[in-house]
Amino acid sequence: MTAAATTPREGAGRDRVTGLLRKYLIVFIFLGMCALLAIFSPDHSFLKPQNLINVVRQISVIGLLAMGVMLCIITMGIDLSLGSVLGFSAVVAASLVQQPAWKEAIYPGLQLPAIAAVLAGLAAGILLGGLNGMLIAGFRIPPFIATLGMMTAARGFAYIYSNGRPVSTLNEDFLFLGKGDIGGLPVPIIIFLTVVVLMHLMLTYTRFGRHIYAIGGNEVAARVSGINVGRTKIFIYLISGMLAGLGGVVLTARVQSATPALGMGFELDAIASAVIGGTSFAGGIGTVWGTVVGALIIGVMNNGLDLLNVSPFYQQVVKGVIIVVAIIIDERKNR
Repeated sequence: MTAAATTPREGAGRDRVTGLLRKYLIVFIFLGMCALLAIFSPDHSFLKPQNLINVVRQISVIGLLAMGVMLCIITMGIDLSLGSVLGFSAVVAASLVQQPAWKEAIYPGLQLPAIAAVLAGLAAGILLGGLNGMLIAGFRIPPFIATLGMMTAARGFAYIYSNGRPVSTLNEDFLFLGKGDIGGLPVPIIIFLTVVVLMHLMLTYTRFGRHIYAIGGNEVAARVSGINVGRTKIFIYLISGMLAGLGGVVLTARVQSATPALGMGFELDAIASAVIGGTSFAGGIGTVWGTVVGALIIGVMNNGLDLLNVSPFYQQVVKGVIIVVAIIIDERKNR
């Protein structure tokens, strides 16, 4: 007697398992990486609480940038200017919290300059991000070209503003944003988690979030349905620039100085985090939690390869391979 054919219940169960594997594949990859590093890192140093906190602290800035570029990619765009916007915002913010005597006389306690520096850094990012959005939505310049031009211009602005010199000797109140902790949790991590929660709420529960996915799914249909595509894109790149500005403020406070070259190459890690986390270049697909996991994979990989004493040159090769593999998996999944 032949074996019975697969029952509908068994087929449904297999489909359910396959769906879960496809949906959470990136999580399983992340857990697998952590398990391997826990086993092979010297003295199991990867699992030490301080090392795990350092990993999240180090990816907090990349994670902020990844949140912004995720929105751009969902709408089939890109933002190559993130690192340069971060650098410009950093020198602008740092210049307002240096500690010469005349500033102490004008601002007793130096509390106001710290607040002003944060606002100035955010404003610089918003300005440059808004310009990106205007070029893309108003002049119909492809996002790759518009943000590539801004990448060069913003870096030039940073050198001009700082006269090519590092900006250091910063206010302790400002440095708290990078070095301080609240309840044992570093402030950069708190800022990152706050942005993650706000971004999730925006994409999940607001009309603006639904418009972002609609534009990425079918821009023509979105426009016909009454969505103001141009205005939405401007706000998307404005948010991306603002998060780059916030990243510049946090990174400056963490390293205690700002240079016009700060953030160089960060846009690549941010894009990699979003893509590895499942954000599709085909548009309309991307999640906040996936991007967070993608950023964690980048951070764990960098930290683990350092613990294993792998050359930085090889680390770049590994990172490139991971990005290409992630795009291949995304392409096959979309098929």
